[in-house]
Amino acid sequence: MVSARRSFEGTLPIAAMPRLCGALAGTDGVVRFELDFGSDSMGTSYVDVRAQASLTLVCQRTLEPFVLPVTVNTRLGLIKLERDEAGLPPDCEPLLVAQDGRLNPADVIEDELLLALPLIPINPDSSLPDEVTGHEPEEDFTGEGRSENPFAVLRELKK
Repeated sequence: MVSARRSFEGTLPIAAMPRLCGALAGTDGVVRFELDFGSDSMGTSYVDVRAQASLTLVCQRTLEPFVLPVTVNTRLGLIKLERDEAGLPPDCEPLLVAQDGRLNPADVIEDELLLALPLIPINPDSSLPDEVTGHEPEEDFTGEGRSENPFAVLRELKK
């Protein structure tokens, strides 16, 4: 595929990716992908991976599911030995392939989507409830309803 500069594009069901499904709240939808194989001027074999998916995660702030659009656009340098990683250009991430040079495109796409997931998924449209923050929103603006300084008693003892 590298020497022929092959390109592939299509869709994969999210439900067909078991490792990714383990990190998601829902397995509906598909991943749209493009894979472009080739080699650069230095003779380094690579695959350009582009993928887009809407993944359902659980917000760790509200514990409710939300949809996170994920886009992957990366170049993977194909290496057969770990020591070959040092010879990759700086814009290439290493991808260790079997000695026969074969790889499973679905596994590559799944790996890249797993790497694109946030460590702690938080819905950008969420906010902490007032019970958790311990104050009412109007207190921030008016300044009323604040309790007396707890260190005022210490100030009196110091005198």
